[in-house]
Amino acid sequence: MIKQHAYPQSLSEAIRFFADPDVALAFIVQLRWPNGVICPRCEAEKPSYLTTRRIWKCRSCRKQFSVKVGTIFEDSALGLDKWLPALWMLANCRNGISSYELGRHLHVTQKTAWFMLGRIRLAMHTKSFEKRQGTLEIDEAFFGGLAQNMHAAKRRRVLRGTKAGAIGKAGAVAAVRRGTESEASKVLAYVLRDPFAKPHGRMARETVLPGSKVYTDSATLASDSLSGYIRKMINHSAKQYVRGDVHTNSVENFWSNVKRMLKGTYISVDPIHLFRYLNEAVYRFNVRKDSERDRFSAVVRNIVGKRLTYAELINAGMPPATT
Repeated sequence: MIKQHAYPQSLSEAIRFFADPDVALAFIVQLRWPNGVICPRCEAEKPSYLTTRRIWKCRSCRKQFSVKVGTIFEDSALGLDKWLPALWMLANCRNGISSYELGRHLHVTQKTAWFMLGRIRLAMHTKSFEKRQGTLEIDEAFFGGLAQNMHAAKRRRVLRGTKAGAIGKAGAVAAVRRGTESEASKVLAYVLRDPFAKPHGRMARETVLPGSKVYTDSATLASDSLSGYIRKMINHSAKQYVRGDVHTNSVENFWSNVKRMLKGTYISVDPIHLFRYLNEAVYRFNVRKDSERDRFSAVVRNIVGKRLTYAELINAGMPPATT
């Protein structure tokens, strides 16, 4: 068993630590099966360990399995010595890491690195968090280039099903629950299938209890979907940004981070993949107060039961969508 104090604290330590395949395997086993290895198929305990191949054989169903089975690593030929540093970098690089840069660091192709990042972002996805009383800020954002600058084929695909006011754009909405003395602020974000949707009530119900304060700007599409909450607005068109404690600066700061990440690191993001990058940004925002080791460990604990094939990643055989 690896002692907690022996875990790496930085990227350079992580690379050296996980270079040993037995250490990397023991690390994943300890986080995945803290009470002993269990067969992922029949859940039988105490399988036989085949040392030369670093896999197990179940005494009950007689099936062989590795630590990768049932995780984002499944069916990957890459070793944990590449997967774990990649996971560390994406979890801790403030503005993300591009597939080209990751490929250079790990000596893999850009296509392989892009697939790896897609799987890791799936592990980063958290659907919700505990609801409680608090103050919520909600704001929309739109992403995408001008339709007039797109190639004709891409323009037809992107514009399919959109409305005039959102031509060439993918819409998203985020809600930031302001922090307290004991807890940092948290964010929840979605990509919208319809840029004119009104998900604000849903966002409020998932993050705060009824009766909480909800702050939006005057241009919000929220309409009357926030019944049951104390809604107040700030008028940005009149150059009003703060009125007492009424403002949306926290959620706008989140969107600023997202846009800096997309424009500075990833450069060009197809609308069908936007939700994956939002998952990444939401995760890093919500764990920004944690140490590098804790951010990394939290993602590792979330790798089970989340498999992503390449066909699913590229939406093979599926119609274009924004979420």
